[in-house]
Order: sequence, then structure tokens, then C-alpha cells
Amino acid sequence: MSRWQELTGGTSGGEYAARFEALARGGKDVHGEAAFCASLAPPGARVLDAGCGTGRVMIRLAELGYDCVGVDLDASMLDAARERAPRLPWFHVDLAAFDPAALGVAADFDLVVAAGNVLPLVTPGTEAAVVQRLAAALRPGGLLVAGFGLDAAHLPVPPSLTLAQYDAHCAAVGLTLAARFATWDAAPYEGGGYAVSVHRHDR
Repeated sequence: MSRWQELTGGTSGGEYAARFEALARGGKDVHGEAAFCASLAPPGARVLDAGCGTGRVMIRLAELGYDCVGVDLDASMLDAARERAPRLPWFHVDLAAFDPAALGVAADFDLVVAAGNVLPLVTPGTEAAVVQRLAAALRPGGLLVAGFGLDAAHLPVPPSLTLAQYDAHCAAVGLTLAARFATWDAAPYEGGGYAVSVHRHDR
């Protein structure tokens, strides 16, 4: 069972969506991740939203002209995503077993994004497998973008994945670190409890 399922019971989709809708109504910019991704690839690029949740990032990218696919393990989150954007492709998938061909999806994404602490919330012991599956979905030269917490202040569960471990998982499948930031606004990373990493597929 994933750490996310243990934390939420797989029933928090509506509550999660409502929280961000309230933030947006209050004037807060909730599209930082999408804006960051848009700075890395032009409109029309193929984007996989890995751990898409309620679709906040993917729906915004689709509005900006990107060709998007969303996958998530939490059915309640996907229900919220489908309600908001029924015409977009949403798939109920465990990232550790993600196989684009099985879904009828081409494995030639320009960019894969894993926002919202996806990597620290997968099933314990599957982190390397998840990275491998995401790398396999990229075209040569494509980018894997992942933002996640590294300490208790930035995570809803105990810290379990270090940057050194994540970089090692990436290197093992042909991903090279291209850039690292402290926030989705591209603030420089100088240590700290949260990092946004950009890795390039070189194989």
C-alpha cells in the first residue's frame, strides 16, 4: 500500500480539490507547477502528469496547449479530475507498474512531471521502480521534473527519500540532473527541506 493510501484512505479527492479551489478564489496563484513546466517545453509538447491527483497541474497545462495524460493511484482524486475535465485522458494506475503501451499511450513524452510529493508517497520500496517507469515513458532528451519535501516540515509522512537516493535512482536509468531549485518559482536550491529537480533522459 502506498504511503498516500495509508495517510488518506483513498477518499480525499473532493476535499483536496475544494481546498485548492478555495485558495484560487482567495487570489492565490495555484498554477506555479504548470508555469514551471511551461518554461521547459513549448505548447504542443506531450506531458505526463504522474500522480496527477485532482488534475490541477494537468488541466492548466492542457489549457495552455499541451498534450497531456494523467495517471494516479487514488480513484477519488481521479473522480475529481474527471468531473473538472472529462475530455482529458485520466488513468487509474500505480506508478510502480505504469506501462504506457497497456493503456494505448505512446511512450514518447517530452516531459514527465511528478508534483505534490509524489515520490515520497509511493509504496515503500518502489521508489526506484517508479523512477524507472517514468524514465521509460520519456523520449530521448525528455525531462523528468519532480518536486518533493525532504524533511518533516515539508511532508505529511516521515521523510523517506533523500536527494542523493533520488539522484541515484535517476542515474541508474539514464537520467542526468539538469537543474535543481528550491521552489516551483525557480528559486535557487541552497539546501533546505524542499527541492524541485529536473533530470534529462540521455539514453
